[in-house]
Amino acid sequence: MNKDKYVFAQLVEFLDCFKFRRIVAKYQGDKYIKFFSCWNQLLVLMFGQLAKCESLRDLIVALEAHWRKLYHLGMAKSVTRSNLAKANEQRDYRIFEDFAYHLVAEARSKSTEKIFGFDGHVYAFDSTTIDLCLEVFEWAKFRKYLRCSS
Repeated sequence: MNKDKYVFAQLVEFLDCFKFRRIVAKYQGDKYIKFFSCWNQLLVLMFGQLAKCESLRDLIVALEAHWRKLYHLGMAKSVTRSNLAKANEQRDYRIFEDFAYHLVAEARSKSTEKIFGFDGHVYAFDSTTIDLCLEVFEWAKFRKYLRCSS
C-alpha cells in the first residue's frame, strides 16, 4: 500500500493557497458558491493540464477514473462536466490571471544562479507540439490520421 503523497499533491503544496484566497476574496469568486470553489476549479484545471486532457469530457473521465484518490490529490469531491463548464464560463478569469502573475513573480524572485550555477539570464522555451487538423492544414503531413472531427 502506498503511504507517500501523490506527485500532484506534492505539486499543490508549492502553491500559496493564502495568496489565492486573498485574490478570490478580491474578486468575490466564491460568493454564493456552496460546492465547487475556485480552489477546486484551479486544482481540476491543473490536473487536466498535467494529464494532457483535450476537452472537458476528457478531464471529467480522467477525474472519474481516480475518484477514490481525489481527496488525497487535494480535491474535495468529483465534479461534473456541467459544473466545470459553468464555473469556467461564469467565474472571473482575473482570479487565475492574478495568481499566475503571482507565481511568475515568485519564480523570478528565486535566484537561478544559486540553484543551477548559471551566470547571466536563463530562458525557457516551450517545445509543445500543436496538433493540427489535416483537413485545414494540408502542409502538416506528419500525421497519418485526422485529429479533428467535422
